[in-house]
Amino acid sequence: MSKKTRKKSSNTTGKRVATKVARTASASTGKSATKTRTTVAKKPVAKTANKKATTKPKAKSAAGVQGKASHKAASKPLKPEPGPTVTKSPAVTLAEGAAAPGFDLPRDGGGSVSLKDFAGKKLVLFFYPRADTPGCTREAIDFTRLKGEFVAAGTEVVGISADTVKAQESFRNKHQLSVPLVSDSAHQMLEAYGAWGEKSMYGRTFMGIIRTTVLVDSSGKVARIWRHVKVDGHAEAVLEAARSL
Repeated sequence: MSKKTRKKSSNTTGKRVATKVARTASASTGKSATKTRTTVAKKPVAKTANKKATTKPKAKSAAGVQGKASHKAASKPLKPEPGPTVTKSPAVTLAEGAAAPGFDLPRDGGGSVSLKDFAGKKLVLFFYPRADTPGCTREAIDFTRLKGEFVAAGTEVVGISADTVKAQESFRNKHQLSVPLVSDSAHQMLEAYGAWGEKSMYGRTFMGIIRTTVLVDSSGKVARIWRHVKVDGHAEAVLEAARSL
C-alpha cells in the first residue's frame, strides 16, 4: 500500500471517530439536559404536596374552633321580649274574701271542669295570656313540677286561657303538662275573676288576659289574689300560701 493510500485511510478513520465522539457527546448532553429538566419538574410537585399537607391540618383546626364557638353561642340565654302593660283596670274586680265565681268550661283531653268539682278542696286558678309563649310555658311547667306538693297540701291546680281546646292539648303534649288546662274562648270566667282588661304594646291598645292567680279555700271563698304576676318564683309563693290555709 502506498503512502498516499495509507494517508487517505487514516483521514477517513479519523473523521469517523470524530463523528462518533461528537454523537456520543451530543447524546450524553441530551440525556443530562433531560435529567436536569426532570429533576426541576419534580421539585414543584414535591413542594405542592408539602403545601397541601401543611394546609389541610389548618383547615381542620379552624373547623373545630368554629364548631365550639357555635355551640357556645347557642347555649346563651335568650333576651326576654317586652310584654304588654295594663292600661285599664278590669270591669269586674274580684276581692279577697268574696265567693269564688262559678264556672263550667271545656278542658284539654275532653270533658269539662267546674268549680263544683273541687268542693271541699283548696284550688289554685292561674290565668295566662297565651299557650306556648315563653312566660306562660315556664309558669305552667312550674305548677306541673310542684303538682305533687300542691296535692300534699290538699290543693288542686287549674290553668285557664282563651286558647282553644286543641291549642291547650298541643301545649300540654309539647311540654308534658299534668295540670288541667281550661279553654275560656268567650272570656266569661276571665272577666268574672278580673283577669280580662285593656292592655297596650308597641303603641297598640287591645283587650287581653292579665296574668292573674287566684287561690280559693276549701269553703269556696277567695283567699288570695295575685295580679300582674311575675313568673319567677310565683308557683313557689302560691304553694306556701296554700300550705298556710
